[in-house]
Amino acid sequence: MSNRVHPSDAAGAAAADQPDDKHRPAVYTVWKRSSMGFQGTDGFCVYDAAGRLAFRVDNYSRRRKLCAGELLLMDGQGAPLLALRPQLLSLHDRWNCYTAAPDTEQLQKPSSPSAPPQQQQQQVFTMARRSALRTTSDEAEVHMSAPAAGAGRRRAADPAAGYRVEGSFSKRSCKISRAGREAARIARKSAGVASKPVATLGDDVFSLVVRPGVDAATVMAIVVVLDRICHRPCAPSVACSSR
Repeated sequence: MSNRVHPSDAAGAAAADQPDDKHRPAVYTVWKRSSMGFQGTDGFCVYDAAGRLAFRVDNYSRRRKLCAGELLLMDGQGAPLLALRPQLLSLHDRWNCYTAAPDTEQLQKPSSPSAPPQQQQQQVFTMARRSALRTTSDEAEVHMSAPAAGAGRRRAADPAAGYRVEGSFSKRSCKISRAGREAARIARKSAGVASKPVATLGDDVFSLVVRPGVDAATVMAIVVVLDRICHRPCAPSVACSSR
């Protein structure tokens, strides 16, 4: 299964290491499977164009919102990036995204007088379905939080501009736009190389293309929330909790 999920196009993998990589769209393969790989877990493994693990979500419970708890988006090495928390009383399935909590080991270390203060969790965005009717559509809106005081000057593109999800995530055919421009796109993935596709893979494997200048971690956090609020039946490669 892994050689079907990992990109196998040698040309595409080589292009991932080119000097002008920052001007190319980032192409990821998203596999709805926890890297922990034992019974009772669900999650995501996200590979870049060279087949390297770029992001992951482990121990991703399919329990109801009340018991879901916090979901943690990590990089390929397991370093926490973003924390996702459901807002319990919300007709539109609202979720809040925060910067990940500081590492526990770092909190236990004594700090010197000259050391900078520990970074506090900051809210990054809130995300909710556009319709309160769950069966109407998969479309959602993302509202970015204002940067914290002293976080630096804003870039030319306003970082507070939100995202909009259009299309059908359930059918793996949707786009994420920002300020009227496409920021990322989700599509079904075919097995084999790009020039010779063999067959379309199942819904648990799909492609994510992120445009240059767009933060891939933020987009992946949006994908994780989409997977929760679209309420698709859970069908990972290993059994998961149905409670």
